[in-house]
Amino acid sequence: MSTLTTTEVCANLNSLMDQAAESHQPIHITGKRTSAVLLSAEDWQAIQETLFLLSVPNMRESIKEGMAAPLSESIKELDW
Repeated sequence: MSTLTTTEVCANLNSLMDQAAESHQPIHITGKRTSAVLLSAEDWQAIQETLFLLSVPNMRESIKEGMAAPLSESIKELDW
């Protein structure tokens, strides 16, 4: 993860946003009072989705079971 100062970020914000979106790597921003992390919107949405799914009781176990099951057992023909 790259670390930049707020001054560096302000001078290069557009290119840093492009970099974060293309590389999927966060950029650490340090300031005088606090620090922050620059992520692409896509990566932030993925993190939020993961946190939501992991907050659902038994979801983690269900996902693991589904990943371990053979695809042939997972295919169901729907009768619509």
